[in-house]
Amino acid sequence: MQLKFYGGAQEVGRSAILMKDDRSLLFDFGVKLDHRMEFPVGSPKADALIVSHAHLDHSGFSPGLYNENLIPSFGTQPTLRLSNLLLDDSLGIAKKEHAKPQFSKRQLKEFINRYISMDYHHVTHFGNFDIEFFDAGHICGSSITLVERTQAKDYRRIAYTGDFKLSPQLLHKGAEIVKSDVLIIESTYATREHQDRKKVVKDFIDGVKRVVDNGGTALVPAFAVGRSQELLALLYQHDLAQYTFFDGMAKDATQIVLNSPSYVANYDLLAKAARNVNWITERDERKEALNGPSVILTTGGMLHGGPVLDYITKLGPNSEIFLTGYQQEGTNGKTLMEDGTIMIQGAKHRIPQPVSFNDFSAHAGMSDLFEYVKKSDPKAVVCVHGDEENTISLAKALKEEGFAAYAPKIGDAIRFD
Repeated sequence: MQLKFYGGAQEVGRSAILMKDDRSLLFDFGVKLDHRMEFPVGSPKADALIVSHAHLDHSGFSPGLYNENLIPSFGTQPTLRLSNLLLDDSLGIAKKEHAKPQFSKRQLKEFINRYISMDYHHVTHFGNFDIEFFDAGHICGSSITLVERTQAKDYRRIAYTGDFKLSPQLLHKGAEIVKSDVLIIESTYATREHQDRKKVVKDFIDGVKRVVDNGGTALVPAFAVGRSQELLALLYQHDLAQYTFFDGMAKDATQIVLNSPSYVANYDLLAKAARNVNWITERDERKEALNGPSVILTTGGMLHGGPVLDYITKLGPNSEIFLTGYQQEGTNGKTLMEDGTIMIQGAKHRIPQPVSFNDFSAHAGMSDLFEYVKKSDPKAVVCVHGDEENTISLAKALKEEGFAAYAPKIGDAIRFD
């Protein structure tokens, strides 16, 4: 059995890992959203695709496989619906920007048609593999994948975490821990801990209430899938729904999540939140949202596009910006944090409003990564989906704990005999 890395190795983004055996399984096929969009390096010959979750760094190039190779793909039902939403949107953006799309409508349709939906804890047989999904606690429908090689004498159980969070969120239980022989684990935050969640929530809510009490606008950019639903429920829980305006693709994503009740903890809370906030359905309604006191919860999370760019240069006095997720190098969000400027259609804008970062990460922190490895108890650990520093650091620390650990680069292959 061999693992080969086409993306997501010593980097965050474009996850693409091929497990080669009698038949080959491809774990994710995503894109990297940096200064420019980057794709997996090479064309893996897979017999099936497994999609861990809908975020584009894991699903974003899945339709690109569906040209001549018409293979099945496996994932949960919410992952299919949310992936379709994000992938279709990426085609729309390419058309709007007069850019060449990296896959066609036909390829997207083939991906959807050949997608096989699986629930958690349901075993699917594929060749000499038994495939089972477990809750990853990351976003709606996110999965930790266990592949059991039914005819193998050694290294029988291969677990791929995708993105996961061990501690619970408001709308998701913590990730399930899966026993394994080979564990392929994300390493995004391998060298640091997240802030205490209760403190993050308190600081965020206190800040938003302060802005509302002062008659300003709290602008809350958020990722359409996952973060927006979490924050929507949180704002409702703290009696801020009447001030909250909900805009962007997150509205469609929320409807999909609401149609997947078995994949959501505190489902009733999210449903009540969705009924009680103000939904922006027309562009003209954005003017009303800016007449504070108000909270504007909108895409996109890194200020790289979406309705947030309509709002951010029009904020009035006493307004503040609350960033709620990872800000990648080269994005407007990162630049805003560093020097208070953003770029819109080639023009630089200085943003005078205060900006805060609120660590609502849906990834495992350093201690959670170690806990997962120790309880999974693998013979070998492969550290992926983290930058060079994080993957190498995690692999080194795990070796010191007695594990065989690897931090592969793109193009590397690891063979398990």
